Amino acid sequence: MTARLLPLPLLLLLLLLLLVACAPYAETPAADAPTPAVEPGEVEPGEVDHACKVDSDCAVKNVGNCCGYYPACVNRDSPTFPERVMARCAEEEMAGICGFPDIAGCACVAGRCENVLATPLIEGQEH
Repeated sequence: MTARLLPLPLLLLLLLLLLVACAPYAETPAADAPTPAVEPGEVEPGEVDHACKVDSDCAVKNVGNCCGYYPACVNRDSPTFPERVMARCAEEEMAGICGFPDIAGCACVAGRCENVLATPLIEGQEH
């Protein structure tokens, strides 16, 4: 009996869906609300600060998702609230496919801390 492999486009689509399912929960602002430029440390109380000026302003911290641990690059001085994320998931009966990115470090990109992945997810992807 021989095993059949999935066609490459279908396999890539399934992998992409898995990655999206693992993203941390974040509320989206109203469409008509302008996004203010934020200096590091100037976020609303209870929010995770992603603002930065240089790479060293960023650090990998647990921001949580519906599965539990989920690392992400945030401002090094920002608190994170993984327990709140888990509580919201429980309240809304949300679940996800578990896993998380292999983060090699952080970079300050356009004033926001961004993940630098150890292994790019798609060939040619930088982070």
